Amino acid sequence: QVQVVESGGGLVQAGGSLRLSCAASGSIFRLNRMGWYRQAPGNQRELVARVTSDGSTNYADSVKGRFTISRGDAKNTVYLQMNSLKPEDTAVYYCNAEFYGIPPHWGQGTQVTVSS
Repeated sequence: QVQVVESGGGLVQAGGSLRLSCAASGSIFRLNRMGWYRQAPGNQRELVARVTSDGSTNYADSVKGRFTISRGDAKNTVYLQMNSLKPEDTAVYYCNAEFYGIPPHWGQGTQVTVSS
């Protein structure tokens, strides 16, 4: 059974940094792309960043140059280093894991709050 678990959210002042971690377990041999999404109150869930199994990345324009996504050596983990955080980055951040042959799975979400 596939599980996706995030960690690392919290409260930080504007300009600060946080690092989110996500690990997928179960059927990891089917694992393809992993990514981070976020959802602020009243807004739709939006893509923050994604990384493929071969390391290719893409970012939302709003986070380019501030956030960095990376895969762990074991390939079933993904990290999001968030620097120069802004109040508008406040949201629940969700990890998404895409697999070959089975539906994508989501983590439970982790709250990131940036105070001004």
